[in-house]
Amino acid sequence: MPPVNAKNATAAAAGTGSDARAAAPTLPNFGAGEAAPLYERVKRHMSEAILVGEWQPGMVLPSETSLAQGFGIAVGTVRRAMSDLVAEGLLTRRRKTGTVVTGRTPHHSLRFFFQYFRLHRADGSLVRSTSRFLSVEALPATPAQAEALQIRAGGVIRIRRIRHVDGRPVMHDRMIMAQERLPDWPCGTTDLPPLLYLHLLERYGIRISAVREQITADLADDEDIALLELGGREAVLTIDEVAYDQAGVPTILGWHRATTAAHAYVNEVR
Repeated sequence: MPPVNAKNATAAAAGTGSDARAAAPTLPNFGAGEAAPLYERVKRHMSEAILVGEWQPGMVLPSETSLAQGFGIAVGTVRRAMSDLVAEGLLTRRRKTGTVVTGRTPHHSLRFFFQYFRLHRADGSLVRSTSRFLSVEALPATPAQAEALQIRAGGVIRIRRIRHVDGRPVMHDRMIMAQERLPDWPCGTTDLPPLLYLHLLERYGIRISAVREQITADLADDEDIALLELGGREAVLTIDEVAYDQAGVPTILGWHRATTAAHAYVNEVR
């Protein structure tokens, strides 16, 4: 199969007529060893282009054939990805027009629940966060971590990061994962993928399928004040999280501290 690349996809999109104004999203060159089906990876990158505004509401997309030629993949793969996005409400098909971006935000979709930030602006609008990783370490598992993650052998990977919205730090995280399930995990902060759940799926075939959260309120401590640039002992939200894979195995132990001065935490899964 030819490599998937953005240049060919963009060229194909540009040649589909005056109504087709969407540029194809960047797709990495996936290797043969990737676990996730290709159509799902294509769909995720298309949805990324929609949700971050690269593909605007009302935009008419190139034809399935043009996109497939540009991506260097089969038309059937693109058709299946786009059909899923139509079913999820991100795209719609119009007679004589083609496939159009709807502009809807899938707050209710479990798939996007895991990919996109759950802090929304005060008006309820979906926000896009960026991450800055502070550290990634391989450590021995504590007895509690080994039990919680059902670790048979080996240690854990611990990641610390800060998440920003509109240029401001709004949440800092600690995440623990079993090292035995993640061979060749990046060992430097600059090598870590920005979307961890997506990386788990595409690199390891691990699909995060459920999350259990315990949410409490607290006063900011010194670490919160420093990392979130707070003015003092303000209220912060604490989220203790266990994320499970498609087999129900605990995969990520998460601890998150967030300021909700300008945002509200939204958990809407139906």
